[in-house]
Amino acid sequence: MTLIQHNLQQLHQRIRAAAAQYGRDPEDITLLAVSKTKPASAIEEAIAAGQLAFGENYVQEGVEKIATLAAHQQVQWHFIGQLQSNKSQLVAEHFAWCHTVDRLKIAQRLNDQRPASLPPLNVLIQVNISDENSKSGIMLEALPELAQQITALPQLRLRGLMAIPAPESDYQRQLAVCQQMADAFQWLKQHYPDVDTLSLGMSDDMEAAIAAGSTMVRIGTAIFGARDYARNPQQ
Repeated sequence: MTLIQHNLQQLHQRIRAAAAQYGRDPEDITLLAVSKTKPASAIEEAIAAGQLAFGENYVQEGVEKIATLAAHQQVQWHFIGQLQSNKSQLVAEHFAWCHTVDRLKIAQRLNDQRPASLPPLNVLIQVNISDENSKSGIMLEALPELAQQITALPQLRLRGLMAIPAPESDYQRQLAVCQQMADAFQWLKQHYPDVDTLSLGMSDDMEAAIAAGSTMVRIGTAIFGARDYARNPQQ
């Protein structure tokens, strides 16, 4: 067993334990492997272990990996980084999901640039749940308007919400923030039938996210090891 395979096994055990503790079905929680800065060979190891959902933060790097690993047609690629307008076409053409839609301009560009030959792009609205100046995302009060605008775009499919809460070591404070996202997610589900995804939780707050109702946790270093940003600079 490789280290990556071992790490994935450990993470799935952790997800199952959290699901059991909080009365969740582990099958309702997707593990998204964050593969930014990691080589295609590492992703192939994860695929061999049964991991099929991967998240990329940098557009060009992600597109190159999608091309390199095109033979693995069952793999689903998620764009989870901050999206600049001049890179939207590459995301629209190559990815199945975009987690970081936070304004109508980006949504409109993704819709217009999504090839008609592909199914609608699955999108999540990013919420700046901790109100951090350094992070993208909308405030919760802006959610109803943006959700309505996105659902009017035929080449996009609104699937739910994503957030990156501020780092917090106290479990109860983690849970309080995650619960805010879960409440917004439930509201969105009531209004839009395609909504089924809450992308919330990373290595340090995964248990709190699962307790609140996250359906997708984003884990990178705990699968692939520390990132080498010098080898793969931000793109």
